[in-house]
Amino acid sequence: MEETATQLSQLSLADHLQDPKLIREFSYVGGQWVAGTNGRTCAVLDPASGQTLGHVASLEAEDGVRAVDAADNAFAAWSHMLPQGRSACLRRWFELILSHKNDLAMLMTLEQGKPLSEARGEIDYAASFLEFYAEEAKRPNIEGVTSHLADAEVEVWREPVGVAALVTPWNFPSAMITRKAAAALAAGCTTVVHPSHETPYSAIALAELSERAGIPAGVFNVVTGRASSIVPAWMADSRVRALSFTGSTTVGKLLYRQCAQTIKRMVLELGGHAPFLVFDDADIELAVDEAIKAKFATSGQDCLGANRFYVQSRIYDDFCRRFAERTAGLTVGPGVDDCDIGPLMNETAILKQQEHVADALSRGSRLLTGGAVHDQGPLFFQPTVLADTPDTAMIMREETFGPVAAIAAFETEEEALSLANSTEYGLVAYVHTRDPRRIYRASRALQFGMVAINRTKVTGAPIPFGGMKQSGLGREGARLGMEAFMDVKYVCRDWN
Repeated sequence: MEETATQLSQLSLADHLQDPKLIREFSYVGGQWVAGTNGRTCAVLDPASGQTLGHVASLEAEDGVRAVDAADNAFAAWSHMLPQGRSACLRRWFELILSHKNDLAMLMTLEQGKPLSEARGEIDYAASFLEFYAEEAKRPNIEGVTSHLADAEVEVWREPVGVAALVTPWNFPSAMITRKAAAALAAGCTTVVHPSHETPYSAIALAELSERAGIPAGVFNVVTGRASSIVPAWMADSRVRALSFTGSTTVGKLLYRQCAQTIKRMVLELGGHAPFLVFDDADIELAVDEAIKAKFATSGQDCLGANRFYVQSRIYDDFCRRFAERTAGLTVGPGVDDCDIGPLMNETAILKQQEHVADALSRGSRLLTGGAVHDQGPLFFQPTVLADTPDTAMIMREETFGPVAAIAAFETEEEALSLANSTEYGLVAYVHTRDPRRIYRASRALQFGMVAINRTKVTGAPIPFGGMKQSGLGREGARLGMEAFMDVKYVCRDWN
């Protein structure tokens, strides 16, 4: 029988795991576990209980530079290793992650709050990138090109760019690291990783397993602490040749400007504001099922989360009723109890839910269910549905990043597509219809990097994840995920 939240709160962090060596209080730099020059630490909290799980090293800029030193020193050997060797390291890392899935999921749930079943799913997702790129590592070949010169031989080479900085968020603390690191390492780059200071234990555990997998010292470095203390030095360092960042559009713009000074390669996976379109020919039961998934996974704290629901007027009332009933039935509680909705990450997230709900109601929205902090605790928010939400409401303009859904009616296909596209974001859009011609038209018209038709789950290691407009640059996953970490070299040789 799994332990309850009350039982777990009485245990030390190490007591939660079968392999307590996955828990470290240090950063991982150059194959060593380090405390940093100043010995400072930062507390890691359980968002469900507010209790302190432990403390990890809080490094400073000079420590981050030492991590770049280690990655730079390791680059030559790693990049010149046979691709099969890099592939074998990634494969061993993949296998170790799967064999420690339950421990890694428990760590994630304790520091991030998501339900255990979702955490286990994320570990599978995280591991899948290592498996995929273990194979892709063997494939970037020299390409022969038909020469345009009578006396020359022409080739195109792909070479790793050098040290890559990977800056990752708290909402997917394992998968966002492996999605970036697997591609970079497969390409032959070495890496310096900064995980969110709110969820460092997942990153530290991945570092422990990378060492066990035989990834050489300096190839994968994890630097814990505040981003403001560590990341700016990486952006200014010309040895850091690529940045991959997942986070808010505001921070992404800041990093974009900082990278300009050293002309880094960049992948930015930024904010989302996903529309969910339901046409009157849709399977309404399926649409409601998928709407629940699209809105409430990770307690709504997901850049792929549906934020704006547009439903054609003929089925609008029926959809609102069914969706509100399903939402009201969702369970709320600590992630270790594997409820449907866990805690939000911090007080700022709660304040945003309250602000968006109050603003929508003040503009004429109807509250169908929820709308307030849940009695489970200060970081729990009731799953909420707002109907008749005007386009002027904040929730229709901004990413909510929580368990609040706003619904509005539309009359025509043209109106729905216009509403969907009326945002600076362009990560993912969801469409429910049975009309094949409308599916084609909507897929073409929607200004989003990903379009999901009659389903919610679309991501995975083989697909190119990323957005348009201010949702980011570049792609992660698929073969395209290696492009930011590789330079193209053209070689033209005289035959004589």
